[in-house]
This record gives sequence, C-alpha cells and structure tokens, in this order.
Amino acid sequence: MEKRLVIALGGNAIIRPGERGTVEEQRRNVALTCRQVAAVMSRGYQVVLTHGNGPQVGNILIQNEEARSLVPPMPLDVCGAQSQGQIGYMLQSELARELASAGMNVPVVTVVTQVVVDPADPAFQDPSKPVGPFYTEQRAKRIMEGGQYVMKEDAHRGWRRVVPSPEPRALVEERAIRLLVDAGVLVIASGGGGIPVRRVAGGWEGVEAVVDKDLTGQKLARLVEAEGFLILTDVDRVFIHHKTEREQPLDRVSTGQARRYMEEGHFAAGSMLPKVEAAVRFAERGGYSIITALDRLSLALEGRAGTTITKEV
Repeated sequence: MEKRLVIALGGNAIIRPGERGTVEEQRRNVALTCRQVAAVMSRGYQVVLTHGNGPQVGNILIQNEEARSLVPPMPLDVCGAQSQGQIGYMLQSELARELASAGMNVPVVTVVTQVVVDPADPAFQDPSKPVGPFYTEQRAKRIMEGGQYVMKEDAHRGWRRVVPSPEPRALVEERAIRLLVDAGVLVIASGGGGIPVRRVAGGWEGVEAVVDKDLTGQKLARLVEAEGFLILTDVDRVFIHHKTEREQPLDRVSTGQARRYMEEGHFAAGSMLPKVEAAVRFAERGGYSIITALDRLSLALEGRAGTTITKEV
C-alpha cells in the first residue's frame, strides 16, 4: 500500500511576494509546485492536496467592490467557492501534465468542499481575520455606517474588512473525498480552509467567515488516514526566538515541546502559530507533521530539512 500524505500548499505556491497575480504568473508557480508533488508521488507516496486562497479571494472581493454598480456583489462563501474552482483548475491542469510526463496514470479531481462551523463559536463575537483590499480610515468608517461589514486597522497599512475565523468541525463532502482517495484519485480538497457553512433545515447555509486552511487540512489528513501532514510555507524551518540573537531552528520536536513553545509566545498569531497548532493536532493523533518550504519538500521527507513534529521524539 502506498504511503499517504496530505500536503497543504501555502499562498507562495501560487502567487509569490511582489507578483501581481496574473494568470501567467500563477500558472508558472503552479507548474513548479506540481513538479514537486509529482516527484514525491514517483517515490511511492499517495498525495492529497489542499491549498490557501488568500490572494485569490482578496482579488475577487476587489472585483466585487469595483463592479458593485454594474453587477451584484457575491457573499464571502460564494467568493470562496469561486477561488476553490479557479485554483483547483490550475492545479488539475498542471498535475495532469507533470504526472503524464513521469509515466503515472493518476486521475486528478477538485472537490469544492464545505466545512461545518458552529454558529456559537466565540470567533463570531470577535471578527479578526482580515480579508479583501485596504481602505483609508475615512472610507472604512463610511462602509461601517452601513452596518454590513466590520473594519479594523491592519498593522498600520490601512483599514480592512475583518470576518470571524471559527474552528472547522467537519467536512460536508467527507464520504465523497474518502471514496475518491481510496480509489487512487489525486484529490484537491478543502481549498482556503473550505467554504464555512452552518446546518439549517434541509441542508447547509454559507456564513460570512474564513476558516484557517491548515486547521481544516489536519482534519482532512485524519479523514483520509494519512501518515504524514506537510505544511509548505516560505521558510525552511520553524524558529524559536525568531529574529533575535537567540534565534534557534527546530528540527525535530515532540507535540508536548511544541505546545510549550506556543504557550511561551514564540509563534506569531497571524502566521506561524496556526501552522504549528495544526501540525501538533495531527501529530497528537499519531503520524507526523512537517513544516517546511515548498522547494525543500523531498529533503524534508528524508529528514534533511524542515521541522518534524511527532508525539514522541
């Protein structure tokens, strides 16, 4: 039986810092990403992919704002679904090309994934996740007068809309994903953390929120019984005492050690903290998690790069 991995792609796998996010740029980055994935699969791993969608959904929200006098703006859950289809399409296309050139006949499919959240989650009382474009303080306050959005200043760069970021409870498409993965299909699922939904009479209803992609990713990894959960970001390893003279890279740590580092405040809430939290949650149930850079993927699987988190060291 093939060893099964869930790989969570960060935003830099699709749009790199300093890029405008044109289709040509995104395709070029996706091609490099898919080459890495195909190389891993050629070594006998079965892969399930998930990905971020921050830049893409941000661009969709800008398009909504600029064109609202011409076409009706779409709610955040619909924008999330749009981004899942957009990114999934590019990944499917490039993966098919790379797998074929490597002589692997593996079907690839994107599952537009809904993730269940609890309407009583405390996050709904304290919206904190920035989405969409930056505004001046004056414009932001005008928008808030309409009572539709909550706006906050974001690191002195301007004002942005903020939405709740609740905990993922379950994936609506769990059975479909499991059937596809067990049939040997390369599945791309829960993009952007999934489309947050709540249960209503007769089905599901989208909510204005954003779920952390890595927290949903570790649920996906447990669902498909993966042995490894890999979070690919823009750094080679996780650091403690980051950007100080005491800076120290972490190679292998236990879940207990990682939790102590989290409690000591070593990881930034908006960047590394949710990644480490997700990695720890998966490793606590068995298996291993790795946090590393995209171009270090193969080396990380050999134990020569990245930060590996396991229940025991």
